[in-house]
Order: sequence, then structure tokens, then C-alpha cells
Amino acid sequence: MVDKTGNSPALAQEFVQFCVEAGALKFGEFKTKAGRLSPYFFNAGLFDDGAKLGRLAGCYAKALMASGIEFDMIFGPAYKGIPLGAAVSIELARLGRNVPFAYNRKEAKDHGEGGTLVGAPLKGRVLIVDDVMSAGTAARESIAIIRAAGATPHAVAIALDRQEKATEVGPDGLVRDVDHSAVQYVQRQLGLQVCAIATLSDLLQYLDTQPASASGEHRERVLAYRQRYGVS
Repeated sequence: MVDKTGNSPALAQEFVQFCVEAGALKFGEFKTKAGRLSPYFFNAGLFDDGAKLGRLAGCYAKALMASGIEFDMIFGPAYKGIPLGAAVSIELARLGRNVPFAYNRKEAKDHGEGGTLVGAPLKGRVLIVDDVMSAGTAARESIAIIRAAGATPHAVAIALDRQEKATEVGPDGLVRDVDHSAVQYVQRQLGLQVCAIATLSDLLQYLDTQPASASGEHRERVLAYRQRYGVS
């Protein structure tokens, strides 16, 4: 069974297990960009060889194919989105879904072809491929680039949906939690579909299947974190 975001329980569990084995998903105490102490940390930069990146791209491609999301091309935002988008486009082509691919530079090039965009021209319905979505800032930047080129930002594919409250800076300069996640913001406010390979719920389910001696403490800490910062 697949839900409306393309999340397949079997694929999600396979993916979480793969992340743990690859060292891309770790348990402990990690400070997030929002200043929270998270009991787990996901780092897509640790899919650092051909086999890992290929398997990661396969998970993205399977989730996208299952989601039913229609798109005309892929955009990989600098920097992590560049190798992710390229690898996913290769895997989709292998599965019979060949689509154009483009990415951006952080700094404009003033020689050669110039500009900040590389690859296929941005047009049609564009799928943004990235690793996670913390505040929706990167998604908004990508949306602006895509619209400026005359194309339509249509959907976002991410590896892990942390399902936690986003933060925003108030008029007084203080950072506060809000009632929605970054993914929910992108879906509800920006109108884009989101496809996630796995979610925090899938991570908790994975911990439920592990021996209590190895996962009990991690599960309790992740569950407590979700109760404090999670969204419905």
C-alpha cells in the first residue's frame, strides 16, 4: 500500500535500514539548525560512494514512481541537490522515465555560457530533489529560480520528512516554534506536492522492530522528541 505522498511502508523500512547501515542515520544527541537537541541525525552527505548513491537514487525513484506525481523535469538545488538530482534522473531513466535535469550555481559564472543555471532549460512542471526540508527556505529559493525561468515549481522529493514543527523569527527577533512542519508549509502555503521516501513515523517503526537491548533507549528519546516537537 502507498499513501498519497508516495510513501510505501516496505520501501520506507528498507530505506531506514539502509541509512543506518550506511552511517547516514545516527542516534545520540545532535543540535539542529533550530537549536533543538535531536536524538537522531540524518546526513545525506554520507552516501559517499557509488554503491550508496546508486541505492539512494533507487529509493527516490521508486518513491516517485509510486507517488503518481507528474513532472516534466528535475531541478537539483546547490549544493546537495546537485548530485541527488543527477543520480535520481539517471535511475528514473533506467526505469524507463527519462526526463531532463538542471541545477543552479551559488555564484553566477561570468565566462563561457555564463549565468547560474546549468543543464536543460527550466520549463514545464519541475520536480525539486533535495535531502531534507528543515524550514522550507531552500524550497522557496528553488521556487523563485524556477519561476524566474518561466517554469512551474510543481513538487519536491526528499529523503526524510522529520515531521517536526518549523520555526520562524518574530518581530522581536526571537525564534519560535510554529504549528506546522516545513513539509506542511510547502504543501499548504506554496502549493507543491511533496514525496518523502521515509518519515519520522517510519523511523519509530524501524526502532520498534529492533532488539530492545539495542534500540530501547533510542526509541524512547526519539518518541519524547516527537511528543515535544512533532506535528500531526
